[in-house]
Amino acid sequence: MGELRIDQYDREVVRGAPMFSALPPDAIDSLLAQSELQFHQRRTTLFEQDEPASAFYLVLDGWVKLFRMTVSGDEAVVGVFARGDCIAEVPCLTGGHYPVSAEVVADARLIAIPARGIVELTRASPEIGLAMLASTSLHLRKLVDQIEELKARTGPQRLANFLVELAPVKQGPCTIALPYEKLLIAGRLGMKPESLSRAFQRLQSVGVRINQSTIAVSDVARLAEFAGRERLLAFRCPGFRVGCAPG
Repeated sequence: MGELRIDQYDREVVRGAPMFSALPPDAIDSLLAQSELQFHQRRTTLFEQDEPASAFYLVLDGWVKLFRMTVSGDEAVVGVFARGDCIAEVPCLTGGHYPVSAEVVADARLIAIPARGIVELTRASPEIGLAMLASTSLHLRKLVDQIEELKARTGPQRLANFLVELAPVKQGPCTIALPYEKLLIAGRLGMKPESLSRAFQRLQSVGVRINQSTIAVSDVARLAEFAGRERLLAFRCPGFRVGCAPG
């Protein structure tokens, strides 16, 4: 942990976060003055499910996983968050408990904002309520997108979309370093590890090659096209046609 010292680039990330974008600069400065810059290594637990929400986090670098434990003891990945994402701001604003647990999955640099600071700011600056709505709306949109991924897209398509989002270019060849372990990727995509392996095999037909944690893509545009086409093919398969009886 350390004193809050961030450069102009980091400040742009803070101002661009939905939680802060509606706030005037002096309100942001007030919050940052109460906040703490934290450095956490991989596998560090930030908070646990059902703990009182004492702080929320803005990711500056690294990756953070949110998850819940099921009744059977399995881990259900709710989401994986990266630079510019806010974590757990809603329970802090409502004075509740964390509904999930959070764990750092790649060495991370975070800004921890105390719940008391945001509550005080809400009283002094009503516009923070608009910021809360914007942030909540973004989380809801991401949740809807996640449900669509799970319900309407095949495993290979979900993996293709994941790789396209990581790609540094929109077309042509590129190399992608997987940001975290494959077990977590499978959890994020709603797949079992063996299903993820089969999905990687399926993507070989569109120029994807995997070597440990490095992915070579022959054409990102082709991979993106596959992702969209794969969804259509799922609804054309015999026995899975919209409006048609299985057969």
